[in-house]
Amino acid sequence: MASADPTLEAARRRWKEKKLAPALEKNRQARAALATGSGIEIEPCYDPGAVAELDYLADLGFPGDYPFTRGVQPTMYRGRLWTMRQYAGFGTAEESNRRYHYLFERGQTGLSVAFDLPTQMGRDADHPRSRGEVGRVGVSICSLADMETLLDGLPLDRISTSMTINATAGILLALYLVVAERRGVAWSKLNGTIQNDVLKEYVARGTYIYPPGPSLRIITDIFAFTAKEVPSWNPISISGYHIREAGSTAAQELAFTLADAIAYVEAGLRCGLAIDGFAGRLSFFFNVHNNFFEELAKFRAARRLWARIVKTRFGAREERSMMLRFHAQTAGSTLTAQQVDNNVVRVALQALAAVLGGAQSLHTNSRDEALALPTESSVRLALRTQQIIAFESGVTDTADPLGGSYFVEALTTELERKALDYLARIDDLGGAVAAIERGYMQGEIQAAAYAYQREIEAKKRIIVGVNEFTEQAEAVPEIARVDPRIEESQTARLAELKAQRNRAAAERALTGVARAAADGSNLMPAFIEAVRAWATLGEISDALRQVFGEYRPSRAL
Repeated sequence: MASADPTLEAARRRWKEKKLAPALEKNRQARAALATGSGIEIEPCYDPGAVAELDYLADLGFPGDYPFTRGVQPTMYRGRLWTMRQYAGFGTAEESNRRYHYLFERGQTGLSVAFDLPTQMGRDADHPRSRGEVGRVGVSICSLADMETLLDGLPLDRISTSMTINATAGILLALYLVVAERRGVAWSKLNGTIQNDVLKEYVARGTYIYPPGPSLRIITDIFAFTAKEVPSWNPISISGYHIREAGSTAAQELAFTLADAIAYVEAGLRCGLAIDGFAGRLSFFFNVHNNFFEELAKFRAARRLWARIVKTRFGAREERSMMLRFHAQTAGSTLTAQQVDNNVVRVALQALAAVLGGAQSLHTNSRDEALALPTESSVRLALRTQQIIAFESGVTDTADPLGGSYFVEALTTELERKALDYLARIDDLGGAVAAIERGYMQGEIQAAAYAYQREIEAKKRIIVGVNEFTEQAEAVPEIARVDPRIEESQTARLAELKAQRNRAAAERALTGVARAAADGSNLMPAFIEAVRAWATLGEISDALRQVFGEYRPSRAL
């Protein structure tokens, strides 16, 4: 783009002196400094001077062209809408399966599975540590029988399935593959994603099992296996979502997510994988928070930054390797238990930011999720929010409709700059794993979360219905409740399965898992054989625990 324009600069000075300064003098509120959550100061007005240093072709380009700032597809939503997912899973596999059919009948285009904490932590429903948590925050999956029930009647060769699972991601993928195999569906026809991002668990969530080294080994085994056997499957969804839910700023979410992605790429390269052999199947998962313009600028900055990293740092040659494709979910941490209907508006604005930012897949949270798992009616409304944006708003008619906005382009550039500063610091510490082990990312997130909460308490940040515009008495909406008898029935089914299976075959398969873990063989074939032998998720996880041990952090995460 053109260099500074003297005529424009003179006009800007004149406007500031003659118009802006007197207006600010009269209006105390307008004089207050405004900044995004990432600390980017917002000017009263943006003009071409804010983007004078941008080179259109080098920094923006066209949709579908490097550096993909304006989107990863030339036609974006004119050619294909984003995949509409509603994250769902609770109680038993039967109950969750009914919810999936309900959503598909109402227009959902992708399956997104939530698992309960025991499943995430590699424990079967009958384990003592599972008590009180079976089926609570997701569906309980202990065995191949559970997975077959969960997917009953769903066309695996025609849907895209996302599974939010990390430490046990390889086992859940093995269960999914064996279900497809038993139905006669070729693995080459399967399309979907496993989250499989354990590094962010050490930073923000805590559902890790094994130390970082073995965890990275499992992930790269999945990379290698899927590249050969399940070519349309995304073997990882590198997640900033939970980093943001833990309290990070948008800039921190962007930087820490890409730092983890760099670590995964480096681990894959160390294992002998070629960058263009697996980078094109990496996917990302971002949060959509409340600051509308900062969020959509974050997605544009993420695409540009990742394209440059993969091309210049890792030497990728194929454009697909440089494309950052991402799923977005509206921010659960912004939902309020007070005046729950306000959440409908929050979710709609966040969803619109994701679409204007170029998401490939989107989940919209339900109005009542600050209280409990969502009811069917609130899930339907959340899905309808996406459909109204897609079919009624007109924002899908052209690619990157806010591209060229002085404000949006300035925000995009500033977020990229802040993320680069964080990435340089993480490199100085020795990379993402070293930074995590030293508590750097955790400390930055904790400081940001504390500052955000202080702003709310001081009313420097208004949350409608919470610290302003409150109501004295509110009606409590109907909420969904998980039947506490689920744990008993799931444990009984598990006992029946163990009694009926070939115990010797299961034990041989579990020995094979431990052997593969010890000798460095790819773990995925061993997982699949164990699943075929009706070994349970907890048993397979325990076989790995025998070899890898469990991670015990030196500091609280």
